[in-house]
Amino acid sequence: MDVAIQETAYDTEVLSGVLSSSREFLRPLRWEGPDGGVNRRELKKFRETVGFSSHILRMLRDGVGEDTVFLECSCGKSYLSFALNRLLKELEGVECTFYGVDISGPLVEKCRRIAAGLGYDNMSFTHGRTLEFDDHGDKKIDVVIALHACDKATDEAIARGIRYDARYIMVVPCCQNQLRGQIKRTQPLKDLTDFGLLRYRFADLLTETLRAQVLKGAGYHVEFHEMVSPMVTPKNLVITA
Repeated sequence: MDVAIQETAYDTEVLSGVLSSSREFLRPLRWEGPDGGVNRRELKKFRETVGFSSHILRMLRDGVGEDTVFLECSCGKSYLSFALNRLLKELEGVECTFYGVDISGPLVEKCRRIAAGLGYDNMSFTHGRTLEFDDHGDKKIDVVIALHACDKATDEAIARGIRYDARYIMVVPCCQNQLRGQIKRTQPLKDLTDFGLLRYRFADLLTETLRAQVLKGAGYHVEFHEMVSPMVTPKNLVITA
């Protein structure tokens, strides 16, 4: 049965408290500091994870259940999935299914070890490209997520989400190198891209606009949000479809 996520469940202070309350959870993620709280060196990544988790829970407030399936693309160390898994269990008593996929074999193995150590048998990790992921059996992918998947990896997450007809696609882009390298001085808008920093920002804006239009063309309603303050990270834009 689906449960409606309560307003307090996605408050960042509440989420931070839940995630930082257990050394057993913080330790394998390398988040534990000497005082038992969050390590200062990892505080930025912790805040990013909390901010994105808060946004995801807010989007899922219409209901999430045991049959809800998440796919984290280019998951890396999969901080996001581990955090969401704990939050949903602690706050809502719901055990969803989580899949992660990444091209780094060592990171995938590390995620598998952490999941086993935490007793999270509802998590599975696959070594490979996002576009080739197909290890979900007969389960329907409901939510596709990606946090700072570099360059075209974000596009692969979007493409896979569309392919699976996911209910939600939520991605936080990292770098947008693909278009930046193609913007030449001979193009009509050269006055906008004459300067390095402006060319950088223009490429970012153009890239995210194209991604949003692709999602709209696939039938999704698209919104942009900030997951955390720019003081935490300038790469704080969430594309939500």
